[in-house]
Amino acid sequence: MNTLETDVLVVGSGIAGLTFALKAAEYAEVLLLTKKDRVDSSTNYAQGGVAAVLGPDDTVDLHVGDTLLAGAGLCNSRAVEELANEGPHRVRELLEWGVNFSRASGPEGALSLGREAGHSRRRIVHAADLTGREIERALLAAVAESPRIRVLDDYFVWRLLTSPDRATLHPRCSGAVVLDVHGGEFLGVRSSAVYLATGGSGRLFRHTTNPDIATGDGTAIGYEAGAAVANLEFMQFHPTALYPAGSRAFLISEAVRGEGAILRRLDGEPLMDRYHPAGSLAPRDIVARAIHAELAQDGGEHALLDVSMISEERFAERFPTIFTTCREHGLAVPDEPIPVIPAAHYQCGGLLTDWDGRTSLAGLYAAGEVACTGVHGANRLASNSLLEAVVFAHRTARRLKVDLAVLPDGDSTWSAELPEPQDGEDAEQIQEQVRELMWENVGLVRSDEGLARARRLLHELATRPVAIPAAGVDAMRARESEFVVRVAMLVVRSAQRRKESRGLHFNRDHPYRDSEHFLRDTVLAR
Repeated sequence: MNTLETDVLVVGSGIAGLTFALKAAEYAEVLLLTKKDRVDSSTNYAQGGVAAVLGPDDTVDLHVGDTLLAGAGLCNSRAVEELANEGPHRVRELLEWGVNFSRASGPEGALSLGREAGHSRRRIVHAADLTGREIERALLAAVAESPRIRVLDDYFVWRLLTSPDRATLHPRCSGAVVLDVHGGEFLGVRSSAVYLATGGSGRLFRHTTNPDIATGDGTAIGYEAGAAVANLEFMQFHPTALYPAGSRAFLISEAVRGEGAILRRLDGEPLMDRYHPAGSLAPRDIVARAIHAELAQDGGEHALLDVSMISEERFAERFPTIFTTCREHGLAVPDEPIPVIPAAHYQCGGLLTDWDGRTSLAGLYAAGEVACTGVHGANRLASNSLLEAVVFAHRTARRLKVDLAVLPDGDSTWSAELPEPQDGEDAEQIQEQVRELMWENVGLVRSDEGLARARRLLHELATRPVAIPAAGVDAMRARESEFVVRVAMLVVRSAQRRKESRGLHFNRDHPYRDSEHFLRDTVLAR
């Protein structure tokens, strides 16, 4: 097997991966791998924006307070304070990298600040309703200009490699086995450190706003290599995906409700008034479960988002992609309401990290959706995710500069065995089964019986080997299926451990918070 060498291996080309690569390239050689085209990431689909304290009526304390309230008692207060304090600096850095955020009045005006559910002030910096795509564009352009960053598209990380420290015998991450998806070859990558920015696992569920690549790869390979995971029971379902959702739902940004849109029942009555005093601007978990409850009660297939209070000119200007997509679906917005349903959106747990991106496995770092930094707690506050990605990518790059000088030496006999082809179940059928059983048993509302059923079925799937070809796209799909089963099992095990309802985790058999026993993270480690 051929081998590549680099100082730092970065896996993932979303906002967390690109930001980190740019900063690490100031002191190290960086190899960045992405399993599909480099623009195909969850970042690229992010509509809302970046939450940061920039308005004259806003303060860091208010941002911290909103985040802690949404997190339902499980946020790490220090991590949240770091996030809110760093926010304005990281937004200015994005501007310096060429991100064209929307302005209130022309290109030289002040930044336009939107408001989303759970925020007490307007603090969402955005680029119309394609913020993620604009950030991705600018960061990719900056990466392309760096002589110390090498980017390889269509390279899939099969597994991480570890080697023992000579002095302590403790394992450290020292590289990875990767598949050249189209070339068909496996390669070994030797590196001093590995940084995972692989995104989340929305493809575990029948309906999701995530792209096809969101199969939990980083969580799976990190856990497989020995890193601890935390809080995977907290999967955020976005309450307003365009109905019918299909395999990848089109998101109707929360910012639409921030501009005054109101959720309604099919009979036209306001949906949220009896669920929360903030109405349609209540936190996402509450809104999503309210819609779920209404649909279960009335037998309806969707709720309605009334956008008639937003003028057509304003709607088309502020939300051009949503406006165009709705029109393409035959919806005469803003005069006609938008049919919406909840869909899996964001993985709030992940590889457990400290405030500087270090996992429990030496040499392995993580940031973005794959990481559990302590910021989100039991429920992510809207638009904190892009901010978390840049803030903790910045902190991790700063930490790694120090760590590279003191990371323990790995075994000089580093080697890796090639994966062996095998016969077994069809990969796509396995993924379909996982998506169905997770949606039915581990979705918005859970029960002890449903979780036990899901665990039993997942265990059966895990014991049935998936067919793995020698190489190529089909081999990647097969390995993704193994990742999907592994991460789904971790989600179920985490949910079974939390015998209460908190934030995004609601179990009808334990419908109340139990802070005496469960005001803590759910940590799993091999």
